[in-house]
Parts: sequence; C-alpha cells; structure tokens
Amino acid sequence: MASRFIRSLLISFIVTPAFLFSLCLISVSAELPRLEHPTKADGSLSFLVVGDWGRKGAYNQSQVALQMGWIGEKLSINFVISTGDNFYDDGLRSINDPAFENSFTKVYTAKSLQKPWYNEEVAPCSGGIAVTQLRLCLVEGRDDRKGRELILVLGNHDYRGNAMAQLDPVFRNIDSRWLCMRSFVVNSEIAEFFFVDTTPFVDKYFLRPKHHRYDWRGVLPRKDYLSNLLKDLDLALRNSAANWKFVVGHHGIRSAGHHGDTKELVKQLLPVLEANEVDLYINGHDHCLQHISSNTSPIQFLTSGGGSKAWKGEFNTSNRDGLRFYYDGQGFMSVQLTPTDASVYFYNIYGRVMHSLNLSKGLYSAA
Repeated sequence: MASRFIRSLLISFIVTPAFLFSLCLISVSAELPRLEHPTKADGSLSFLVVGDWGRKGAYNQSQVALQMGWIGEKLSINFVISTGDNFYDDGLRSINDPAFENSFTKVYTAKSLQKPWYNEEVAPCSGGIAVTQLRLCLVEGRDDRKGRELILVLGNHDYRGNAMAQLDPVFRNIDSRWLCMRSFVVNSEIAEFFFVDTTPFVDKYFLRPKHHRYDWRGVLPRKDYLSNLLKDLDLALRNSAANWKFVVGHHGIRSAGHHGDTKELVKQLLPVLEANEVDLYINGHDHCLQHISSNTSPIQFLTSGGGSKAWKGEFNTSNRDGLRFYYDGQGFMSVQLTPTDASVYFYNIYGRVMHSLNLSKGLYSAA
C-alpha cells in the first residue's frame, strides 16, 4: 500500500524577517497539522483572543483593536487567537476583495499585534496534495517580533463567501501575518492548542441555509469530513503531553448568548473534550464575552466574540447553568500561562477588566 508510506518534501520560505517556516508534506491521514511555538525565556506564555471582528473598523472594531494593542504590549504577548467571522457579512468575494485590508491590515496596526495569522481553513495545493498533510515548524528570527503569532479560525460568515480565497497564499504578499489552515494543533511546550473547524458540524447551514450560499469545497462529503476530524482530534488530544489543553472553535458548545448551546457540538465534540481532560474551550459566534463552568468536567467555556458589533440585550435566560460571567458589549480576552497557573481576563473597549478567572494544576505526568 504505497499510500501508507511516508513521503516528505521539505519546502522552506521566509514569511517575514522574523520567521522562517519549514513545511514538510507528510502523507499520514490520522494526524492534524502541527505548529511548534516557543514560550518566553521564563517558560511562560501570554496571548489575546478576539472574535467576530471584520467590519472595516466599524461598530467599535477599531476601538477594540486599540485596546488590544495596549494590553498586548503590556503583557508582551506571544500571539493572538481569532475565534472566527473574520469578514462580514459574507466573507471575502475573492483574493482581490479590499475587505482584507480594510478589516484586517488597516485596523490591527499596533506594534504588539504585528504577527503572522494562521487560519483553520485548508485548501489543496499544487500537485493535488492537500494542505492537511503539512507539518509546520517555527524557527525563531532576530527582529523584535520573534516568537509572536496571530492564529485564526473560520466562522460561518466566512463560509458564506469565497472561503477558499482566505486560504490563498497571495494574501501573504499583502500582509505577511496571514497563513491559512482548517483544523490543526499549536504546541507551545506548556500548552497545546487544538483548533477545530466547527461550522461544518451545524446542521442548519446544510438543511436550512435560507438565502445564504456556503462554500463547502473541501468539506464534502460532510459525514466523512466530520468523522475524520473527530478521530484526528481525539488522537491528538490523547497523545498530548502538554500540561494545558485548550480547544478553539468558532461556535460555542455552551452559551447563554443569542445562539445558545450548539447541540451538534454538545453531542459530537464535547464527549471528545471531556474524555481527554481539556481545560478550556474558547469560541466566538455569540457577540459577547462570557464564562461558563462545566458541571460535569473541569472544562471552562469561554466566549470572546465581541470584536466589533455586539448584540446588546441578547441573553438566553433559560441557559444560566454554570454561568459565571456575561457581558453583552464589545471587548476581548487575555490569557497568561505558566506550567501550573492560568490567568484569564476579559476587557471592554476601554481596556477595563470586566471579569477574571484563575486556574491552577499540577505538572502533567505521562503514565
């Protein structure tokens, strides 16, 4: 079975003066692509989380970006995570869509936010080899941005446009922070981040799309796509030796916001997270900031979807079980990590801390 033999092709290219990325094409089906990211010199890690932002600076997107820049500088962040819905209302039209620069490059201008972006979406590359077979390794450079990245996922609004456009490497010529994948893993020594493409899980986008058109290239047949994704995620989580395990997706598993719980994720994704002792599930989709504690496992559900337009007054009063914090305005989140401690802060558009969460745990020991 020739397909089972490992074939590798090393490709190296400069993304910015700060980063040299080596890509190895590995023909292994049951392995999510991996990114290696170093911690700070003291072994700690810090990052920001923002979601649902792409509105050309409107609806306080620029104000949120300004505060992110200040907090990012204060914390000397390693990277930023975006929880999806990168371009409203219907993603990008093409690789020439000016929304890319107007909603991204010209908004997140602070020095502390000048980092490569990685997107969860995957597209075939030349020769018919899928980007899902890539293993990416980060090699530090020498300028003042080294060791920092910005990491994204796609949301349902991104799928309404030309999702493949967000994958095109031509965007690196416009803004070198932009790199695209779909589901993948970032290993940062003390923590591993598992990015999951959640939009294809949601039934209504397929069964009741209304007037929306979704770009499902690379997703169909859907049943096989989701089955393989769940198997690959479970394997990656089981093999993880990181002390902290964080899973990131666009849609909430638990939410007291407008959308509420995502029943498909509760049924299919949550059991995988609980079985593998995931610490945090981080999402956007609901345009708010919130924190919900699980009553059946140590998982903390954190929503950071206030990157621009918020839904004032949208609150699901029947879904308060485990709710620790809910804010129906714009803002973002920060996380500071050591091997044994995690501190999470939620900020509004003025940089004020609205809520905090502190977690502690012993060092992981493999059996």
